[in-house]
Amino acid sequence: MALREYCFDGNRKLVLKDMPTGAGGRKDDKEELVRKTKENLRLAAKLQEKLYASKTEGLVFALQARDAAGKDSLIKKVFGRLNPAGLKITSFKVPNPTDLAHDYMWRINRAMPERGTIGVFNRSHYEDVLVVRVHQLQKDYRIAKRCLTDDFFERRYVQIRNWENYLWENGFRMVKIFLHISREEQRQRFLDRMELPEKHWKLSARDMNERALWDRYDEAYEDCINATGTPNAPWYVLPADCKWYTRYLLSEILLKTLEDMDPQFPPLKPIEAAAIPEMLQMLESDSLT
Repeated sequence: MALREYCFDGNRKLVLKDMPTGAGGRKDDKEELVRKTKENLRLAAKLQEKLYASKTEGLVFALQARDAAGKDSLIKKVFGRLNPAGLKITSFKVPNPTDLAHDYMWRINRAMPERGTIGVFNRSHYEDVLVVRVHQLQKDYRIAKRCLTDDFFERRYVQIRNWENYLWENGFRMVKIFLHISREEQRQRFLDRMELPEKHWKLSARDMNERALWDRYDEAYEDCINATGTPNAPWYVLPADCKWYTRYLLSEILLKTLEDMDPQFPPLKPIEAAAIPEMLQMLESDSLT
């Protein structure tokens, strides 16, 4: 599939059961695509250097997924190839009392990177239209009753679209990634966590409770992606059963986005250019002593 087949920017509806979770016909191309991933990341790192120098635009990747879909390893293997000086990674856990005392975007805004920096959100503001919706957590919010209307989540979709458009108009791009893992692959990864000592730390009984809500999450993901995918803040629904293939696709998205941004090194400031002859003379004098 071409990259556009994974993209949802408001021009078509997502039906998760119609989307692949594996590499499909590209399995035989693994060696080639692994090489291509490395090359993509090499080129992306060069563009990141220009982005960091120019500081005219920022880029944020928001990663969402079911448990065991591989967000952590994806961040390590893809974004770990970039210069950490121009990278800001934020993991969003269950909101604490301070978070819940503010609007739901408060902690997200605090985590936004500066222009010139690539931000990576491990989970994001979308938790507030996914987990909150599936578990109906909004019913327990300490919030005015006027806010808890029947169209609670539809209004949040509008708020999110408006916020992401606001970012676009202020020099920030948002790219959203959903890692689409199959039920069987998730089952196998949970078994690995039980059987392999080095993965015991990832094991959580809560994950099994969430797995039992699979169909509810399907519906929540479809609705939120269809409601919030826009040309300026697209969603990509990436197959997550084969980690090497997911990494390849994300490297393609990263490179394509940076190429579209087309960052350039800023020109030399006139005051610095005027000082070059004097600086050259000083350096030449140093070489003679």
